[in-house]
Amino acid sequence: MALMAVKLLAGYLCVINITAFISMAADKRKAVKGKWRIPERVLFGTAILGGSVGAIAGMYAFRHKTRHRTFTIGLPMILLVQLAAAGYLLFVFG
Repeated sequence: MALMAVKLLAGYLCVINITAFISMAADKRKAVKGKWRIPERVLFGTAILGGSVGAIAGMYAFRHKTRHRTFTIGLPMILLVQLAAAGYLLFVFG
């Protein structure tokens, strides 16, 4: 049972991080072309839902939002909170 939960969580994290990474790429492409953009709340939302690594990787891979302090500070802070929560849960339940 526990192994199945770990596999589901790992699968979810893969999907949400790929989604966050692709969202950064898509928003950068739209910015360059002057088209409608992906709202920042959506980009942050994918990070908060577990895609912070993908969002950070996308931000630097595509050089997108790297001048915005809300992203350069906010996304790593989200990641730190997620890592702290994961560590706490492992300590309590592991």
